[in-house]
Amino acid sequence: MADRVTVIGWDGSPLTAAARSALSAATLVAGAAHHLALPEVPADAERIRLGSVGLAARRIAGHRGSAVVLADGDPGFFGVVRTLRAPEHGLEVEVVPAVSSVATAFARAGMPWDDAQIVVAHRRTLRRAVNVCRVHPKVAVLTSPGAGPAELALLLEGVHRTFVICEELGTDREQVTVLTSDKAADHAWRDPNVVIVIGGAGTAAVQGGGWIAGHEPGYPSAVRGWALPSQSYGHAYGEGLGEGESVQLRAAQLARLGPRIGDLVWDIGSGSGALAAEAARFGAAVIAVDADADACARTDATARHAGAQLQVVQGRAPHVLERLPEPDVVRIGGGGVPVVTACADRRPQRIVTHASTRDEAEAIGAALAAGGYEVECALLQCVDMDTTAWAERERSVVFLVSGRRVESAP
Repeated sequence: MADRVTVIGWDGSPLTAAARSALSAATLVAGAAHHLALPEVPADAERIRLGSVGLAARRIAGHRGSAVVLADGDPGFFGVVRTLRAPEHGLEVEVVPAVSSVATAFARAGMPWDDAQIVVAHRRTLRRAVNVCRVHPKVAVLTSPGAGPAELALLLEGVHRTFVICEELGTDREQVTVLTSDKAADHAWRDPNVVIVIGGAGTAAVQGGGWIAGHEPGYPSAVRGWALPSQSYGHAYGEGLGEGESVQLRAAQLARLGPRIGDLVWDIGSGSGALAAEAARFGAAVIAVDADADACARTDATARHAGAQLQVVQGRAPHVLERLPEPDVVRIGGGGVPVVTACADRRPQRIVTHASTRDEAEAIGAALAAGGYEVECALLQCVDMDTTAWAERERSVVFLVSGRRVESAP
């Protein structure tokens, strides 16, 4: 095992005395090519090009002597420290930090970043990182080869954002470029880079600053709670609500969908837009689909009133669904078996819909089961009361049908 392992963060500024001391005593140095070219690296030290941190950690664990690992920015922030400290390597690590690449990127842009979401994009998580960019007005994306600015822009098709692309921060080749997302896919970008993605509703600064790091969806305009009555979204009682849009049904649908940060929700037949807005307030990206132009306008207005941002697509399902990106969960407000089947073919983790009759519920359940889903159905009866007179105002009876993809079940 290495006698001593020091991780040194490097942000382009001169190395500290502690970093120079650790490097001068190193018998093994791991880092990227530009780190290994630093003049402070001892000429007789063993050098490891840092590709897989796990492989490097095993090499370091078997080394007798003093090892140094060089990394860009703050190595404890989405960096190498987590892997090096994994129990299987048995390494005791000292860290000499530097300014993180995210902090540097926002400094170059002259922007505060305590209200930003920060995500890591690589091939496995790229889609989820894009979903965060869809719903949050300020996101810093730590990119990787194959999951960079061009790929982000391609997956954000139809969603307008501004990109601040910071390439090779701290080096002589550092470059900062500002352009709209529709232009980013036309360029080749140098690694490593950080992309600040800005745009959409909610970009105005919170008066006096926030109290918690990251952007809280719907804050500060959203009221407390969820499955809210239509008045909370600027509608008069019942205005804009279609069949199957009762507050209680919406609550049950949201509970089964479980929308969360990184998800993409399809809301097909969005109607008033209440469910779409609430899914966005949970931090999920939402594409709301409706064939009716008035419903699309209502959905857009509802989202603005809720302080949430989402994408509205006018078109008739199932045909319009062919050009949409892959969903994680789907709520179907209408369309019956053909729409359910089309959604099941895209293999989301959850599908939730409703039916007015038992026969319709059975047909939908059969379509979900055929698509590989475990089916649940409940008959919901709700009586809405006018509390000024304690009289019945509205009664609804509906079948709640949901499917959970079998291989996604916990």
